[in-house]
Amino acid sequence: MAYLYEEGDMIKKPVECFYHGSFTDVGFPVHPHWHYYTEILYIFEGTALLEADGKSFEANEGDLVIFYPQVVHSINARGYEKHAVFKFDVNVIGVSSPYAPKLRKILKCAARQDMPYLFTPDQTKPMGMPELAHECIAEMQELNYGYDMIVRSNLYKLLTFMVRNWVEKGLKLDDEIFMDESYDIYSITEYIDKGIASGIKTTDIAKACGMSYAYFAKRFLAVYGKTCKAYIEEMRIYKVEEFLMFTDFDLTYIAQETGFADCSHMIKDFKKHRGITPKQFRLKRLREEEQAAKAEEDKQA
Repeated sequence: MAYLYEEGDMIKKPVECFYHGSFTDVGFPVHPHWHYYTEILYIFEGTALLEADGKSFEANEGDLVIFYPQVVHSINARGYEKHAVFKFDVNVIGVSSPYAPKLRKILKCAARQDMPYLFTPDQTKPMGMPELAHECIAEMQELNYGYDMIVRSNLYKLLTFMVRNWVEKGLKLDDEIFMDESYDIYSITEYIDKGIASGIKTTDIAKACGMSYAYFAKRFLAVYGKTCKAYIEEMRIYKVEEFLMFTDFDLTYIAQETGFADCSHMIKDFKKHRGITPKQFRLKRLREEEQAAKAEEDKQA
């Protein structure tokens, strides 16, 4: 099944939202593939012809479908069809109630108990569809301050409604998923994200995953397409970018909050990955915002 594997950059794009379907020539139809992240489709128009885990079915306007991680699936259409795509690493959606297990555990439980992966219009309407889908895609396109919080909160809302539907259909949240606080190779990104600011080490991550360092390094590379050290380095750089884009914090503070030994190390690593210094990146971002604002003013004049 290895040749069907679709890579995804879960560092740069832990969440993706976009329009897709037969109206575009890019990547459609979607041939059989699988990936480690979760995928949700919401059908705006037409009929999607889907296959998941060897089962064929149709999804029509107003329907919503979830593809669990590591499930082979494909997407085609009968004539014109348009849908929203949500791809995400469920480990990055960190909101949770004190009485409820984490979403990654609930999704794993739902898959194990063969819960329905198709939701009809009468079920999706209380979820706020299709407005929720349009809002998430717009936020991902505009990348304004807090876009990631809006998208993730909307996804959490969507998943919560899906879980409610599953509970009504008999989903049992057993004791095992409440008590198990361990991580595996597919959920370890949550542990890494929490430890970035504290200077987390690969040996600590392997231990949290319950693996020897050598075996962990091999499995991490196979799943994420890069070493754990490279993953941490890139994650830090993306966090630095967010600080530079959406705050006016000084570089020393940003270095502390992203796990760098000091400011000079952060500047050196940032330039290695982005080709410019953090200061130059921030100035470039400000110029782009000013140009966009001027263009909008000229358009309205």
